[in-house]
Amino acid sequence: MFKITKIVLLDILKSKFVLFYTLLLFVMSWSVFNLEDNYAKGILSLLNLILLTIPLVSIMFSTSYLYNSSEFVELLLGQPLKRSRIWISFYAGLSLALTLAFLVGTGIPVLIYAFSTVGIMMIVIGVLITIVFISLAMLCSILTRDKAKGIGLSIVLWLFFALLFDGIVLFLLFQLSDYPIEKMMIGVSALNPIDLSRILILLHLDQSALMGYSGAIFKDFFGTTSGMIVSLSALCAWAIAPFLISLKRFNKKDL
Repeated sequence: MFKITKIVLLDILKSKFVLFYTLLLFVMSWSVFNLEDNYAKGILSLLNLILLTIPLVSIMFSTSYLYNSSEFVELLLGQPLKRSRIWISFYAGLSLALTLAFLVGTGIPVLIYAFSTVGIMMIVIGVLITIVFISLAMLCSILTRDKAKGIGLSIVLWLFFALLFDGIVLFLLFQLSDYPIEKMMIGVSALNPIDLSRILILLHLDQSALMGYSGAIFKDFFGTTSGMIVSLSALCAWAIAPFLISLKRFNKKDL
């Protein structure tokens, strides 16, 4: 399993796209911190950038890579190897490569300019978001053998979590404004890993007012130690659950 992971990791690290992605993150991070007069504003500006860029790159690159590696996967299936080991190796290789790109591109500037609890949380969330969308990419790639459909599904998922989800929640807030739905929003936020990540950072910066009238209820829950554990556990579940579903389908799928 480790040999396959090493092959996948080295193959991805040789990719010019991954190098470009790392440089892009580095330039964005470095520019944001140099333009802002304090690290809190820099974190807020960088947060909006990475919560759009990282999910998009992670899910699109991973989906494309898995489809382009279909012949290599078929070759491995002809060897005396367990299917689960092959799929886990690809998951580990993709996760290590894109996480390393994020740590070099964004982690280093954050540690230099914003070495604090918020900065560390930013790095942790960036790593988790990367793994979450790699997990979703693996699910998309195993649901259909058609590359165009798989990439299309990846784009739809990214659009939903990055843009459409907030619009739907806002619509429901207006429609149900006469009812006490603030506490329900805690559960709804767990349905979107991007929103969950944004809430955690904003609360650590004491910027709950930016989330509207429901900010207080988020602060009461997510601002506590138990809330932190639950929210981070939810992000970990997002990273694991889609992958386990894809692993189950991969073990049964006739390739």
